[in-house]
Amino acid sequence: MALYDLHRSSETPRTTVLAYRVASLVFALADGFSTRRVRRASRALMRLSDWQLADIGLTRADLSRR
Repeated sequence: MALYDLHRSSETPRTTVLAYRVASLVFALADGFSTRRVRRASRALMRLSDWQLADIGLTRADLSRR
């Protein structure tokens, strides 16, 4: 066992690095999609009339609080 420990590499295994990079990419993409979704919803709400906003319990001031 001691011989095995002497020859062990201190480097991070490539599979670990690859898995980390893939996970980072997935999280970045998910964050980008959610940001776009929020912007799209915000634009859609801004296009509604004041009456329509009041009908769903919102005001223009509520939209600008974001």
